Amino acid sequence: LSNTAWAFATAGQSNPELLKKIGDHVAGLDSLDSFKPQELSNTAWAFATAGQSNPELLKKIGDHVAGLDSLDSFKPQELS
Repeated sequence: LSNTAWAFATAGQSNPELLKKIGDHVAGLDSLDSFKPQELSNTAWAFATAGQSNPELLKKIGDHVAGLDSLDSFKPQELS
């Protein structure tokens, strides 16, 4: 899902309905533990780049990252 959102944003293709469905799905997951740091970063970047607001998704990502014991698994670019 993160790659799909990233691809649309990178290509400059607006598809608010698709991004809403992706965002709502990810925000509704019990856990983001299955997401790699790059996937979390790509998802947040895609929504920002596409100008697609989804506060629940960004809160979910932020809470997940803030709750990690360490950020050692993140490369600097994944935190920027």
